[in-house]
Amino acid sequence: MAELENSEQKKKMCQIYNEISKELFGFGTTLLRVTVDQRVITFHAKHRRSPRSTALEGEAPELKQEVDFRMSMLFKKRFKERLEAEMDLTIEVLLRDYDAPTQWAFTNMILAGE
Repeated sequence: MAELENSEQKKKMCQIYNEISKELFGFGTTLLRVTVDQRVITFHAKHRRSPRSTALEGEAPELKQEVDFRMSMLFKKRFKERLEAEMDLTIEVLLRDYDAPTQWAFTNMILAGE
């Protein structure tokens, strides 16, 4: 786990996070921080509001909520796959909470281990 505490490893995780954000939402984050505490890794991210999201919010708020949920699930799946493949991590669980009104997302991972 000590290897994840160095800045190069944290930069790589942030790079992967932003790449997936760009692939799925069209742009990266405005703020992204990662903290490592033993087996728990937490990402604090401030996202940009998508024009499509704003349009859906006014016209079909239930649909926007469903789209937000599905996109968050897709983000988690891709993020976990990329981290495990590119950084040789074994992730026990990946949890993500996204607050649409403020555009904040918190992603928590617990690595497999004792």
